[in-house]
Amino acid sequence: MDLIKNFIDIVLHLDKYLGSVIQTYGTWTYSILFFIIFFETGFVVTPFLPGDSLLFAAGTFAAIGSLNVFYVIILLASAAILGDTVNYHIGKFVGEKIYEKENLKWIKKEHLIEARNFYEKYGSITIVIGRFIPIIRTFVPFVAGIGKMRYFKFLFYNALGGTLWVLLFTLGGYYFGNLQIVRDHFGLVTIAIIVISLIPAIVSFLKRRKR
Repeated sequence: MDLIKNFIDIVLHLDKYLGSVIQTYGTWTYSILFFIIFFETGFVVTPFLPGDSLLFAAGTFAAIGSLNVFYVIILLASAAILGDTVNYHIGKFVGEKIYEKENLKWIKKEHLIEARNFYEKYGSITIVIGRFIPIIRTFVPFVAGIGKMRYFKFLFYNALGGTLWVLLFTLGGYYFGNLQIVRDHFGLVTIAIIVISLIPAIVSFLKRRKR
């Protein structure tokens, strides 16, 4: 419960937390952001880390000069692409047998199956679409690796999706994050970003339940 409370607190006050990190660590903030995005996309056991909202917040601070927007985009796009690449190779190493296991200690099997169904429905473009859906984003490259998708084909969609994802949310924060109404309700905005990102996965889940 404490972990959930802490996560909700971070999401609701991400602007304050990131501001404190920038004041405390200065240029090391770029490294911290890099590793958060890398771990959020690179390992199926860390889908709880902030992704969309962190990119938006980074863009907001870049707009007021606390961060360099060019560095943010280059570093975080690199982190997203590298993270998915690592995730793909882990899935390739683990292989299809993971679906046969009844209990997966560190992985929610329903998330794994959800990502596989998503992948089977949309094919290779899932690597791009999945970038914009929390949790699914973390499992899609893992499933692509399990399915032994050709690496260079995966790399193309990985680079495309990672770049689009970082550009959209970072520039969204850069151009809209410092509007007074957004700054006054930053916590609600980050929650809205997460909820909107989850809509495709929720709709897909409800359709399967209905069938």
